[in-house]
Amino acid sequence: MTESKLKGFIGTYTKGDSKGIYSFTLNTQEGKIEDIRVAAELENPTYLAISRDNQYLYSVVKDGENGGLAAFSISPSGELTEINRQLSLGASPCYVSVDGKNKYVFSANYHKGSVESHLINQENGSVLPAVSTMKHEGRGPDPRQDKPHSHYADLTPDEAYLAVVELGIDALITYKVEEDATLTKVKLLPLKAGSGPRHLVFHPNGRYAYIMTEFSSEVIGLDYENGRFSEKQYISTIPEDFKENNQGSAIHISSDGRFVYAGNRGHNSIAVFSVNQTTGELSFVDRVSSEGDWPRDFELDPSEQFIVGSNQESGNLVLYRRDEESGRLTLLDADISVPYPVCVKFLDA
Repeated sequence: MTESKLKGFIGTYTKGDSKGIYSFTLNTQEGKIEDIRVAAELENPTYLAISRDNQYLYSVVKDGENGGLAAFSISPSGELTEINRQLSLGASPCYVSVDGKNKYVFSANYHKGSVESHLINQENGSVLPAVSTMKHEGRGPDPRQDKPHSHYADLTPDEAYLAVVELGIDALITYKVEEDATLTKVKLLPLKAGSGPRHLVFHPNGRYAYIMTEFSSEVIGLDYENGRFSEKQYISTIPEDFKENNQGSAIHISSDGRFVYAGNRGHNSIAVFSVNQTTGELSFVDRVSSEGDWPRDFELDPSEQFIVGSNQESGNLVLYRRDEESGRLTLLDADISVPYPVCVKFLDA
């Protein structure tokens, strides 16, 4: 795989024609997406995580009445081979993440309002049974917040803590990660009531973080230090005069820490913000159409010259060229068919 051919994977809902996880190639030289194919057949692999060494892919999975995680090995050519599944009764998780040394896997379960930690078998990359299962309690003012809904669980930059975004109770919860993958609660930060916090990204300096809210369509700017967060900014991702249904989706940041991107389902757009490198605060730059319905996720490619978006309900990927100086996005192609795409991930170049 040359640098001009970048391999990516798409997690989907297996409704309609969807079979599971799809792979694709981003041709950076020609600025187009090629060779979309089924990489693994499984039910509702809606979120994926790839190990830093590109050897393993971890997916959420539904399996009959059970839900959990599936582990795959990735061949040098990008083919997936299933290694094992780790399942329990009930709904499947909505988020999966893996640490930098491929030692731990974490999952967040929206329906159960819980997070789990797993060790990874160092010999073959398989997921071992859960070490810790942390169940949350409470509710929020929105009717959709009748109980906890854990939506995100990923490590802090130093990999000492697990940051968990709790949509159902408007909270950001931090856990200490012990050597054996045991989770110990450190801090719960209450966020704006009814905002429905969803996903989080860290600035590369490790001191700033940003949360996308699902219900209030805002990015929350945060300061971070030693397992503890504090709020400092709320900034809207949609126009002031937009009064129809909108649900915030994904949030990503460029590796130079200069631009934050946030998805809007309903308004069907991606908002672009510039980052003040001294304060970490965001300023609005631009908003571009998602070129489809219900933009569930998007991802910067490893070169960061492109962004690939996924529109869940219209079943299309969208390719944008990204201006690294201004952060702005230019549409290249919106007619890339993939059924019910949710999550986009690239192998590291």
